Amino acid sequence: MTNLKGKTILITGGTGSFGNELLSTIIDRDYKEVRIFSRDELKQDQMRTRLNNPKVKFHIGDVRDRNSVDRVMKGVDMVFHAAALKQVPSCEFFPMQAVLTNIIGSHNVIESAVAHNVSSVVCLGTDKAVYPINAMGMSKALMEKVAQSAARAQEGKDTVVSCVRYGNVMCSRGSVIPLFIKQIKAGQPITVTEPGMTRFLLPLPEAIKLVLFAFSNARQGDIFIKKSPACTVADLATALKEVFNSEVPVKSIGIRHGEKIYETLATIEELRRAEDMGDYFRVRMDGRDLNYSKYFTEGDKKEAAVTDYTSHNTERLNIKQVKELLLKLPEVRDELN
Repeated sequence: MTNLKGKTILITGGTGSFGNELLSTIIDRDYKEVRIFSRDELKQDQMRTRLNNPKVKFHIGDVRDRNSVDRVMKGVDMVFHAAALKQVPSCEFFPMQAVLTNIIGSHNVIESAVAHNVSSVVCLGTDKAVYPINAMGMSKALMEKVAQSAARAQEGKDTVVSCVRYGNVMCSRGSVIPLFIKQIKAGQPITVTEPGMTRFLLPLPEAIKLVLFAFSNARQGDIFIKKSPACTVADLATALKEVFNSEVPVKSIGIRHGEKIYETLATIEELRRAEDMGDYFRVRMDGRDLNYSKYFTEGDKKEAAVTDYTSHNTERLNIKQVKELLLKLPEVRDELN
């Protein structure tokens, strides 16, 4: 278990789904202080009122603004970097906004952490960063490259920079499950983009475990990947109908801007240098420098993995298994009640 005793922890984008779940996970631990950093004053006020905890401090600012990042970074021991633009369609229409937050903002957070001698920074990634076809995924892929570039420069120094990568977090803000539930309760058709589309399924507490695991185990430039099951969008819709005992129809509306039929969590090339840690893959940073000529004769004799690790070839849950997973989610249980 990650040792938080006496630590000051910074969560960027801390009013989102991830920040709220992380706080609920560690709220009773013996940390010194948690700093919530975001630009949404309404959500900060709601969070402050609900928690009423003097050890949780709230800071208005934006990762795009290096000065505001530097102000909140003073005295911090650990950084959970969750601030990002995450919605695929909005990033498609406003790609420069994704660049400013997901790339430049991440660079600001990492560079500030290094300048303030923070012990560890974990950046939150996404499966959409692998073989990206949309602006959100491209910007998060570059976030990983920015993190690993900083990690190369930090080798042998104090600040460990790492990333985590996982698939769809179930019931997170803007995700499809709350939308389907809203449609079911309103008696409206469930709108699926493509019935055969597959997506990884990850309860939010599992994402928190992954991040805490990264803090305990990360070396410079590591990317930790959570192995996850998947299902089709059609089976997810059917499972939710059965959970809510609903007969609403399912309507196919076609793939949205920037969507894939399936997502990839790890490529063949990454799996060739990955360590299988049971529930996770540790993908080591490519430690070569720009002197490529010295590698020409060395080669790599390790056999390639059979295939990428995708939502099409991971463990596929059937409707009954999806229902069981849904009923474990507090958000779904709350809606049922």
